[in-house]
Amino acid sequence: MIHDDKIPHYGKDWTTLAEALGDLRYDALSEFLSALSQKIAKDADADTGSERHQLAQELYSSAAKLEAAAGATEKAWEICEPFMDESLID
Repeated sequence: MIHDDKIPHYGKDWTTLAEALGDLRYDALSEFLSALSQKIAKDADADTGSERHQLAQELYSSAAKLEAAAGATEKAWEICEPFMDESLID
């Protein structure tokens, strides 16, 4: 797998990408963080299989922290949801 150093439509404009992600509703942001966690864990699995154990360990750590961030963001959503305009919630 080739890992790129930019994202289509954003290039390397990490600030704009961070703003776009940060503007998501917290439930959607939580889903994104969880999906990213799963992707990083999948990469870690592949590195474990290739005996790149140090790399895999760091990726597993990153995945766990992303999943923790997803959980905290989901809790933020649970706090906000009762105050959201119901027409904005699908």
